[in-house]
Amino acid sequence: MAIASINPATGETVREFTAHSPEEIEERIAAAHAAHAQLRRTGFATRSAWMHAAADLLDAEVEEVAALITLEMGKTLAQARAEAKKSANAMRYYADHAEAFLSGRALDDPSVVGASSAHTVYQPLGVVLAVMPWNYPIWQVVRFAAPALMAGNTGLLKHASNVPQSALYLDSLFERAGFPAGSFHALLIPAGAVESVLRDPRVTAVTLTGSEPAGRSVAAIAGSEVKHVVLELGGSDPFIVMPSADLDAAVATAVTSRTTNNGQACINAKRFIVHVDVYDAFVAKFTDAMAALRVGDPTDPATDVGPLATAGGRDDLAELVDDALGKGAVATVGGAAGEDAGWFYPPTVLTGIQPGMRLYREEAFGPVAAVYRTADAAEALRVANDTTFGLSSAVWTTDEDEETFLVDGLDAGAVFVNGMSISYPELPFGGVKDSGVGRELSAEGIREFCNLKSVWKG
Repeated sequence: MAIASINPATGETVREFTAHSPEEIEERIAAAHAAHAQLRRTGFATRSAWMHAAADLLDAEVEEVAALITLEMGKTLAQARAEAKKSANAMRYYADHAEAFLSGRALDDPSVVGASSAHTVYQPLGVVLAVMPWNYPIWQVVRFAAPALMAGNTGLLKHASNVPQSALYLDSLFERAGFPAGSFHALLIPAGAVESVLRDPRVTAVTLTGSEPAGRSVAAIAGSEVKHVVLELGGSDPFIVMPSADLDAAVATAVTSRTTNNGQACINAKRFIVHVDVYDAFVAKFTDAMAALRVGDPTDPATDVGPLATAGGRDDLAELVDDALGKGAVATVGGAAGEDAGWFYPPTVLTGIQPGMRLYREEAFGPVAAVYRTADAAEALRVANDTTFGLSSAVWTTDEDEETFLVDGLDAGAVFVNGMSISYPELPFGGVKDSGVGRELSAEGIREFCNLKSVWKG
């Protein structure tokens, strides 16, 4: 894929970029390595001041950044602004909490290990490579960069090739805020160049958010080099609706959860698993609400759903839907791309999904909802867990026994009860099974790229 900004609403190539040369890559790795030696010696108060300054810059430039996000990947301007503001808030969160998260602990009774004192300390690993996706071009990066830099690590960003201008904005942001030169830089490189960067001995770890195949590839390389890895991969999140649920609230949340970011988020709800007693009512309300969404120009404030980010993504989504329809599924709304310019796909609701359909197993990365009818909580749980993914999930019920049963039984990194899956700086984020390894955000996220060192004194 060429490194280029292509407007997904029109298909127009806005700007192309030349990949960094081997010499430029070497310069940036060397700069990150040198910056780490300096950054690790700075105190938390200094890092915090720099991180607050970065957040202030992002807030001041929110309109410019939002327009850039919308241009490169197609989300609505309102959602792009929200992404930028959420990123600035995450920076402030880690600026204010990093020192406490990395304070370590002293052993209450060091005599049990024959010491006069014993404690742990968190220390940064060094240069961390971040391989990031296009769907949240600022937030996905910041949720790694803010904790990593506050811990004293430095970062190299290999961003998706269709968001190079977002990558270059982040390339300079932290240095403009006061961080040492080289603390965080973008590498404009194709996917094929990632391996050589990761194998460089100055790069100590890698984090990737993206597809399962990309995660497996990066994990294999990191494993062969014995380097730490964090993976946040795909998701096919279940959204379970039981008879006791507030149906109108569940439907409204289901629509938002399926179409946020034009349906292109790993934690979008994708499989709607509904008890038979409320199935017909849910499908009718859900269909009407999805049909009422306005699809169009993402810069128009009246637009609810913009285009998909890439032509390939739209084609992949269309293939999944066509396969399901060809094998007996029914589209209660949507189900086919239009002929207009741009990479649009209409909000779609599919019923009658069966295991032989690709959509049953594969992640639909766009505004396509699959609805399943189930007889009881046990069947709902079985359908929910019948996937290789395990990122997040949602349960709609007011029955405490059902809640306990489903929360305990769901194979997922998170369960949201009577709500929508969202990532928060205050909560750890990540999945199980093919959805990845490790955690981002909260205390767990900043500790991922630290050496937990035990200190024993006789």
